[in-house]
Amino acid sequence: MPSHPIAETVASLMPRAKQELSELVAFQSVADWAQFPQSESRAAADWVADALRAEGFQDVALLDTPDGTQSVYGFLPGPVDAPTVLLYAHYDVQPPLDEAAWISPAFELTERDGRWYGRGAADCKGGFILHLLALRALQANGGVPVNVKVIVEGSEEQGTGGLQQYATAHPELLAADAVVIGDAGNFRTGLPTVTATLRGMCLLKVKIDTLGGNLHSGMFGGAAPDAMAALIQLLASLRAPDGSTTVDGLASDAVWEGLQYPEADFRSDAKVLDGVELIGEGSIADRLWARPAVTVLAIDSPPLVGATPSVHASAGALVSLRVPPGVDTAEAIKLLEAHLMAHTPWKARLEIEVVGQGQPFQADTDSPAYASMAEAMKAAYPGQEMQISGMGGSIPLCNTLTSLYPDAEMLLIGLSEPEAQIHAVNESVSPEELERLSVTEALFLLNYAESKRV
Repeated sequence: MPSHPIAETVASLMPRAKQELSELVAFQSVADWAQFPQSESRAAADWVADALRAEGFQDVALLDTPDGTQSVYGFLPGPVDAPTVLLYAHYDVQPPLDEAAWISPAFELTERDGRWYGRGAADCKGGFILHLLALRALQANGGVPVNVKVIVEGSEEQGTGGLQQYATAHPELLAADAVVIGDAGNFRTGLPTVTATLRGMCLLKVKIDTLGGNLHSGMFGGAAPDAMAALIQLLASLRAPDGSTTVDGLASDAVWEGLQYPEADFRSDAKVLDGVELIGEGSIADRLWARPAVTVLAIDSPPLVGATPSVHASAGALVSLRVPPGVDTAEAIKLLEAHLMAHTPWKARLEIEVVGQGQPFQADTDSPAYASMAEAMKAAYPGQEMQISGMGGSIPLCNTLTSLYPDAEMLLIGLSEPEAQIHAVNESVSPEELERLSVTEALFLLNYAESKRV
């Protein structure tokens, strides 16, 4: 990284950043009270609020959102007539999954092989630390040149929409000229990237009932309709033989025109086992960023241990559908529900419950903010030009903000590059990426403020 006062300041702040990230990762802030205490999320929210107050933020507030979680808000005034930039992150995290598979404890930040491991280190507690580093570097080098609003969500991973509902009910709160979402990531470590598209998502609970109760499989199997078999057949209808998603009426042939994802790189990033084929057709970028993708997230069934020889009366599943830009999620849900009803075998009773949804997102990459970000990334990543990619994941708040503030420029950056293994065991963050992206964000705020003065 070239010698620059901002870069030098961020480098000097990295030990403090590691300590703060360690403190924040220690909170088991999974926004699912059936799995983790609500007090852990409340404590994490308090930590974030205290950190904002320590940086001079005004109007710091814990916002009680309709889904029962808290988002943290703060405002840092800048020069008179300066533009306003909203910085976003979330402090809630995914559950650790199989804790025994973690090499080090999931909620204990641990340095290993040049990376910092811990749940939320990249997604997205590290994103909040990134914002703090950028603002501190600016404060130490002449001050923050823009008005800054920070919003740190408490339930992004659950998809329950608390912050979206709160923002809609208080439309003045998050109004800004530009928005930096710190919840994406570089396409590859060391390759500066902004994410221009996000797939939307919907979550459906599916339940099939066929009998008044379980039956002996020897006495009744072969004629009694097995709910588990019905569920398996229904879920199989959502994929073609090559693994492509097949929802009746939902287009799945769009093409991604931008940055491509080499298949060998994807196989390595996804840790696909030797000899196992990838699913779907088209380029990897097509499949990840431009087309729908259905995933069965869970099946409600007896475990192997303790299983009995029974024909099952009921079976259920949690199904996710990722929706590409250009497709309305509400319409995709209708198509998915119709598909499930049409493909349920044996006239079994089917119940469907929509438990989460969010719209896809597409940014305007020709906006002035993108020029400011490109200049910042080129300075923070010597020899590299800013790349524009898609992301298969969803950040429902993006569409809410776009709807509320159609003139706001939206940029997505962050720490979730492939090696970070977000949502998986052994999630980690690259401290080098944290440092470079913090420099990037600080330089972007300088560039953006200057562009608005011209």
